[in-house]
Amino acid sequence: MEATPHAPPATAPEPAVVPPADVPPPVIELERITRLYGTVIGVNDMTLSLPSGAYGLVGPNGAGKTTLIGLITGLLRPSRGQVRIFGVDPCRHRHVLGRIGLCPASELLLPRTSARGWVVEMMMLQGYSPRAAAERAESALVRTGLKEVMHRPIETFSLGMRQRVKLAQAIAHEPDLLILDEPFNGLDPIGRFEMTELLQDWIGQGKTLILASHVLPEVEAVTDAFLLIYGGRLLASGTADELRELVAELPQQVTLYGRDVDRLAGRLADQPWVDSVRLSPDRLTLRIEARRAGELYRNVTHWIGSDRLHVERMSGAEGELSALFSVLTRRHRGYAG
Repeated sequence: MEATPHAPPATAPEPAVVPPADVPPPVIELERITRLYGTVIGVNDMTLSLPSGAYGLVGPNGAGKTTLIGLITGLLRPSRGQVRIFGVDPCRHRHVLGRIGLCPASELLLPRTSARGWVVEMMMLQGYSPRAAAERAESALVRTGLKEVMHRPIETFSLGMRQRVKLAQAIAHEPDLLILDEPFNGLDPIGRFEMTELLQDWIGQGKTLILASHVLPEVEAVTDAFLLIYGGRLLASGTADELRELVAELPQQVTLYGRDVDRLAGRLADQPWVDSVRLSPDRLTLRIEARRAGELYRNVTHWIGSDRLHVERMSGAEGELSALFSVLTRRHRGYAG
């Protein structure tokens, strides 16, 4: 008699994986996107996921910031890859554009058109009635400091005032995602302060902001989250402090000035993290090429204090942002020093 095979024991279905309730869905999702202009690469194989928040998109002119903004807003189609904004492709689902406000870097040249008239027209293109468009336009122009001049032709405005008009157009429909491309261009110190306050207030409302600039301190006044782009690639992301720590562990050129810098030359020459030390003929300037800038800063600071040396100042060979991109680009290309 053959044994009757037993049926396998029943197994409970695996529970569905539910994301934590406190993790917001991404506002911007880029999946290996590339944008080509003939043989020129504007954005190169970029993958990125950003939840709601404020981000500085930082890079030198020509780095690909404006191309990336065009892809996010649906003005450009990727040559490869996929873009999703609020979960949908902005090129196929044009309704999502109503949730985006864009202040472009391009100049605003509208002869004989008033600031109010232009913003009203932009709101009507968004689908608002003439009355609702006028109310929103006037409110936005007041918010950007143009209450007294909103009826003047834009062609009579200064560059800074035209920047304010573009910002008014971008925020008049209260978008969920605000994208600003070089918004501080042409603003005087008071205008920069007022722009910073307005953007901080915007972030405080829980909305998402992308601020593109080639000036690091401008962005740092608004947000501490950075995306560094160069050559169409995302080189690094993180807070300002995290990026500075990253630079501290990468090669950098540093110069010391003062009457006692010659006493540091001997000590530095023996360090494994120093590539070269050059003392000026007058022995008042010391130029150092360090493999790890963090080691240099820590040790030099200690030696100056312990030996009571007179060193007037220390500076990098380039500005902070230029140095940052220089070292990150060299690492990206595979150079050790």
